[in-house]
Amino acid sequence: MSSDETVRSYKSLAQVERAFRTIKTVDLKVRPIHHWDAERVRSHIFLCVLAYYVEWHMREAWRPLLFADENQEAKRTRDPVAPAKRSAAAEEKATTHKLADATQAHSFRTLLEELATIVRNTCRPSGTDQDAVTFQLTTIPNAKQRQALQLLEAIQL
Repeated sequence: MSSDETVRSYKSLAQVERAFRTIKTVDLKVRPIHHWDAERVRSHIFLCVLAYYVEWHMREAWRPLLFADENQEAKRTRDPVAPAKRSAAAEEKATTHKLADATQAHSFRTLLEELATIVRNTCRPSGTDQDAVTFQLTTIPNAKQRQALQLLEAIQL
């Protein structure tokens, strides 16, 4: 490995630490669960890692909507020892809290909160008995919610 590759590899350990922090506290909030059976322990760890994997893909897909820097190529080619610098577009997002289309930039949590307003209701005509036919009614996503859902649909595994 070259010296640059060595430094980048060492710095990638921060991603592992960030993943454990995310699993335990930040977003997933997986609390200690005391399993005594080895199979349950393996299953629990598998589900935690799977949840983080899904979250990571969501964050990557939503980069255009989040405060995140979209220019990931610069990250791979810049001097690994020099302080990291945001791209001009990411700096603009952080300063104005707006995206290029003048809509609000989000954190991961606020985007999830906005998506959480999409609901599916089970409806029954008023004045009918409990056994009456019901139907499902889902709220219509707004433009930002549609964009977020389209970005998720575009994920390639």
